[in-house]
Amino acid sequence: MSFVSLNLNPSILQALTAAGYTAATPVQAKSVPEALAGHDLMCSAPTGTGKTAAFVLPALQKLLQPAKPGRGPRVLVLTPTRELAMQVTSAVEKYSKFMPRVRTGTVLGGMPYPKQRRLLEMPLDILVATPGRLIDFIDQGKVDFSRLELLVLDEADRMLDMGFIKPVEKISAATPAGRQTLLFSATLDGGIANLAKRLLRNPKLIEIAAQKQRNDNIEQRLHYVDDGSHKHRLLDHLLRDADLTQAIVFTATKHGADRLSASLNDKGHASAALHGNMNQSQRNRTLARLRSGSVRVLVATDVAARGIDVASITHVINYDLPKVAEDYVHRIGRTGRAGATGIAISFASPDEGHQLKQIERYTGHLIERHVVEGMEPKVKPRSGPPAGAQKRFGGNRNARPSTGNTSSRWAGGERSESRWGGNNRGEARASTGGKPFGGNGARPSREGGSGFGGNRPRGRG
Repeated sequence: MSFVSLNLNPSILQALTAAGYTAATPVQAKSVPEALAGHDLMCSAPTGTGKTAAFVLPALQKLLQPAKPGRGPRVLVLTPTRELAMQVTSAVEKYSKFMPRVRTGTVLGGMPYPKQRRLLEMPLDILVATPGRLIDFIDQGKVDFSRLELLVLDEADRMLDMGFIKPVEKISAATPAGRQTLLFSATLDGGIANLAKRLLRNPKLIEIAAQKQRNDNIEQRLHYVDDGSHKHRLLDHLLRDADLTQAIVFTATKHGADRLSASLNDKGHASAALHGNMNQSQRNRTLARLRSGSVRVLVATDVAARGIDVASITHVINYDLPKVAEDYVHRIGRTGRAGATGIAISFASPDEGHQLKQIERYTGHLIERHVVEGMEPKVKPRSGPPAGAQKRFGGNRNARPSTGNTSSRWAGGERSESRWGGNNRGEARASTGGKPFGGNGARPSREGGSGFGGNRPRGRG
């Protein structure tokens, strides 16, 4: 569907044309007309489907109509992380390029309070914010929502995961009851459905095909690892691949990201960490170094990595498997951007068998098992495919998928060898004797995964 058929203002269409966009994506084609008609929306839209424009375009169209007098914003967009807030702000600037001036402000954690306080005292059209920092200003009586017309909840599932639902409800309660609300989420189940019942009025339901069906341009590989030392040696080897331009390495914890990045730098890899303990200026500098090419390996947590869109990322490496299967799809989507191909490599340790099965069940196919000669795992893994996945490999449950020049292992195995599966997890306890990962001989932490310790990322991102 062309953008012209969406009945957008000519100035918005001109900006879309200047940006090189001619056809609306499915989420845009379905969401924009309903939003322009004034309906509340519940939209399931995975990352990479164009959902930012799906709410920014109708928001800008709304701003072309006469407004109530006042200083407060007419549109409020809530995002779970600072990176996503900056991404939305950038989209507003791009699509409003030929409109009368659109006054946009961004309020988020990690930035000085005085500057943001002054921003809120100025007339605004669109306010983009993270919930935690906005709540601070609401409690101080610094936010005027008297003329708010549209509330957008972006990545609502992520806000739920990060514990932001109570702040979101508090912010919503501070806005006019007659506002329009658009909710975007990767899933509309459970807590998100309950939130929507409380905040939305007779919403239109829009569901877009999950991103797990859109990763054919990304080659996915799995390496079994015995312990932290094995994992670290394998990572060092993979990062020396001449075909690797830039990579994002995902860890489970903030401290793990810092320690792994430092260790990689010691080994000669140009690396930097990105996580929720860094302030915004630190994050911006790190991302600028990534985009300039001075950082070849970015070690990041899930929270910090939301919104990263760098076309030169050729590899994504899951150093620690994600706790939530949907996050696997989001992580690997950081490569293979803009029609390019990419490679996603995951490590699975003995106590991550359950997570691996969840990921394969969610994606609906088996991740091809690979080994590097000389770095084979000591224990032959037992891991069966999820339902239906064997069809990709000729229907033979015990078939070995081809991996080109790299040898690959995937077999049924005996029950006594099921240290990698979910049946005998209580017997799967591998040593982590490698000193770069703690060196205390303890089994890998279920919470940290990387063996560096620390808690799972939480809080305000």
